[in-house]
Amino acid sequence: MKTAVARETTAKVSLKHSRVLCKAIKGKRIEKARKLLEDLVEKRKGLDGKYYTKASNKFLGILKTAGANAKNKNLTLEKLFIKNAVANKGETTNRPRTKWHLRGTTAKSTNIEITLEER
Repeated sequence: MKTAVARETTAKVSLKHSRVLCKAIKGKRIEKARKLLEDLVEKRKGLDGKYYTKASNKFLGILKTAGANAKNKNLTLEKLFIKNAVANKGETTNRPRTKWHLRGTTAKSTNIEITLEER
């Protein structure tokens, strides 16, 4: 089967929210997944009472990139569906300490990968 992949490493979104969105869009057609993510961003529809706007914006960008990769591979956009959507733990960076806090904080990131397949 022909596939197209798009990934983003060190995305500054929550890993927990990303995994919820991966579970929601996996197995859907690309247009249906895009509509769901746009509804979450505009707060028209929620998942479990939450909207996940920051993660949804990031997923929309990755989905757009995956669609462009599929178009470059001459795949038909009407037949595309999301074969796999994975969110894994990314690298952590230490942010410097401030005047009042003696220890710095750790900034966490997420690695997101979306695979499209033609049926």
